[in-house]
Amino acid sequence: MIFNVSSNTGWIEVVCGSMFSGKTQELIRRLKLASIAKQKVQVFNSHLDTRYTKEHIVSHDKSMIPSKSVRTAKEILKMTQHDTQVVGIDEAHFFTDEVVEVCQKLANSGKRVIVAGLDQDYRGEAFLNMAKLIAVAEYATKNLAICMVCGNPAHFSQRLTDSAKRIEVGASDKYEARCRKCFKPG
Repeated sequence: MIFNVSSNTGWIEVVCGSMFSGKTQELIRRLKLASIAKQKVQVFNSHLDTRYTKEHIVSHDKSMIPSKSVRTAKEILKMTQHDTQVVGIDEAHFFTDEVVEVCQKLANSGKRVIVAGLDQDYRGEAFLNMAKLIAVAEYATKNLAICMVCGNPAHFSQRLTDSAKRIEVGASDKYEARCRKCFKPG
């Protein structure tokens, strides 16, 4: 996206979709473009995301950008520097609903806020914080993956393990992208 807006106008962009749909890859792309444009960027990720490294957000194709690991969304507000122009937040579905308020405050203070996360859990149920973010965002992008069973467009994350925990951090060891026809909830 290319924007021609005044420098003191903030907004929220949400990139959502299933596992393996390129959410983090798109977040990294947008953040790197902002850095190339000499905008001050700060990036945050949930402390729960331990798949690759705590010092970077990393996409499944191993693209990466430095980030700070936080336990709560409110920590993002405390850690965001006054002169930061762009704030990136990955794995937003790992945070509580306070992430919506935090993103609103950042955008209201003139920052471009780019948020990525799953819109649904492994049962196909909405992450309400993501639904609320989409509702207040100026821009929302829903990425689709490719179904690992039939090759059709996929927007579900099929859990391959027996865990009943709503949040189960993993990659292809625990999840596959599935289309509506091939998805088996819960």
